[in-house]
Amino acid sequence: MDSYCIRKVVPDDMTGLVALCQKHAAHEETSFDPKNKAEALKKRLFDSESEIQCLVVVQADELVGYTTYFKQFSTWDADFYLYLDCLYLETRMRGHGIGKELMLLVKQYGQQAGCIGMQWQTPNFNVDAMKFYQNLGASSKTKERFFW
Repeated sequence: MDSYCIRKVVPDDMTGLVALCQKHAAHEETSFDPKNKAEALKKRLFDSESEIQCLVVVQADELVGYTTYFKQFSTWDADFYLYLDCLYLETRMRGHGIGKELMLLVKQYGQQAGCIGMQWQTPNFNVDAMKFYQNLGASSKTKERFFW
C-alpha cells in the first residue's frame, strides 16, 4: 500500500471532505445533498468557538478518509464523553490498520480532554463496521435513533 498521512483538516480540504461525506452517505445507504456543504463545513470546523475536531487521511494529495468528533455531556454519568460523529475510509484503504489508527488518535484526544469514554453509532446492517469496532474491544447498546 502507498504511504498516507493522518492530519487535521485544513480549509483547502473542504471539496475533498464533501466528496468523502457523499461516499460515506452512499455507503450507509442514505441521501446526501452536497449543495453549500463546503462553505458550511468550513464555517463550522474553523470557527474559533467550535469544538468540532476533524482528522483526514491523505494519500497522494487526495483525501481518502476522515473522522469527526466532539465533546458531549452525559447527564446520567454527570461527566463528559467524546462523541464520534463520523468515521469513513474509502474501500481500498480499509484493512490496513488506518481505521484503528484513527480510533486510537480520537481516543487519545478524548482522554486528554478529560472524557470518560467514547460513543458512536453505525447502521445495524454495517456488519463490517460492527466487527471492526468489536475487534477494538468496543461494546454496543441497543437503541433506536430518532430524527425530528
